[in-house]
Amino acid sequence: MDYLYEPSILIWVVGILGILVGSFLNVVIHRLPIMMEASFKQECQTYFPEAIQTATSAKYTLVVPRSACPHCGHQIKASENIPVISWLFLQGKCSNCQSAISIRYPTVELATAILSALLAWKFGPSLQLLCALPFAWALIALIMIDADTYLLPDSITLPLVWAGLLANSFALFTSLPSAVYGAALGYLSLWSIYWLFKLVTGKEGMGYGDFKLLAALGAWLGASSLPAIILLSSLAGAVIGIVMVIGKNRGWNKPLPFGPYLGIAGILALFFGPELNHLLYGL
Repeated sequence: MDYLYEPSILIWVVGILGILVGSFLNVVIHRLPIMMEASFKQECQTYFPEAIQTATSAKYTLVVPRSACPHCGHQIKASENIPVISWLFLQGKCSNCQSAISIRYPTVELATAILSALLAWKFGPSLQLLCALPFAWALIALIMIDADTYLLPDSITLPLVWAGLLANSFALFTSLPSAVYGAALGYLSLWSIYWLFKLVTGKEGMGYGDFKLLAALGAWLGASSLPAIILLSSLAGAVIGIVMVIGKNRGWNKPLPFGPYLGIAGILALFFGPELNHLLYGL
């Protein structure tokens, strides 16, 4: 296995792994919110059986049922499920009904592959790489799910907090005290802004998932990374929000998900944390 220590080979191997993981992330991004909704309805029916009537649905997980075309129900064959290649071969259309298959699927796969390869280039064959990869993959899933549904699932954010603390018990990305303070300050900073905004306006400015995501970023990258992450995500959200309002006649009162900007800022901090901190604190 010594050949994996060759930088170029490692980058290619991790990039191929990334494209396979990207295919699985597409499943997570699509199915997890549906599973959450079904679980919520089931809980409501448990506590209020006389008020809520829901039909018993078939088992729906990340594994079953098999992937199918949403238009005609055609079950996707293994040969039609090869990341990126199948989409290109099918020319972005269902083989049965010729309905369009969203370009987002190969885009997520390619983005995951490129990000994974870049992490291999940055960290090399190390324990840091083994931890950074699932961290980045989780952020990709959270970015896309929040962009689609305004949800940041606890089933991803909470394990991410604990995983960051465990990783930094070995001081992989920051010291353990910095990770602990980062998790606490990350949560409390947005929690405080949430309640201040609610007290002033009577409205909710963000969701609790944002608190947990920033706590996870603090646990992985340390307390010193939080100002840069908050600044980058806030600036990106403000600029993109203004552009969307101007370009698409989007109402000012329509909410924007904050999780994607936090996730992107977290990825940037993973790559350029010291440089961002130096620039910010220098200013």
